[in-house]
Amino acid sequence: MKKNITFTLITFLLLFSNSLFSQKKGFYENVQKKNVSKVLDDLNLYAATADFKNYFNLYAEESTFIGTDANEVWNKKEFMDYAKSAFDKGRAWSFTSLKRNITFSADGKYAWFNELLDTQMKLCRGSGVLEKIGNQWKIRQYVLSMTIPNEVNKDIIKIKTPIEDEIISDLKKK
Repeated sequence: MKKNITFTLITFLLLFSNSLFSQKKGFYENVQKKNVSKVLDDLNLYAATADFKNYFNLYAEESTFIGTDANEVWNKKEFMDYAKSAFDKGRAWSFTSLKRNITFSADGKYAWFNELLDTQMKLCRGSGVLEKIGNQWKIRQYVLSMTIPNEVNKDIIKIKTPIEDEIISDLKKK
């Protein structure tokens, strides 16, 4: 009888502690999703208000920005150099997140995101990776892509073929 009570008690404690761990993990993940969302929302806000310093403070020192053009693959300094004139004019870019997905690595140190954005280019997709450095989430990689509706793919391919054939040829030579 004592063995049955002990076994039941241990089983109950294990199940209860596992439930508490799951709740704590879920709470932690929700808090971190809010923190990552804030970084991404601030990124959009700082670009829209041409706040150069705060915008680039959201990026890790070793980070990459990949733009919509095949030649736009920049480290942080290169991206800062590219963007400075737009920020100095007080008219960088204005993106609004319409739908966002965030997932985390098992250790909670990295977050992946993808989002649909309302931009001056119409719908775009922002995606990337953030790393938790100390207590702050920093952007490690940001990829901006223009979306192309399937219905117009053939037309877009016709337009971009002469431009991108040259790029493809150059890349194959390297």
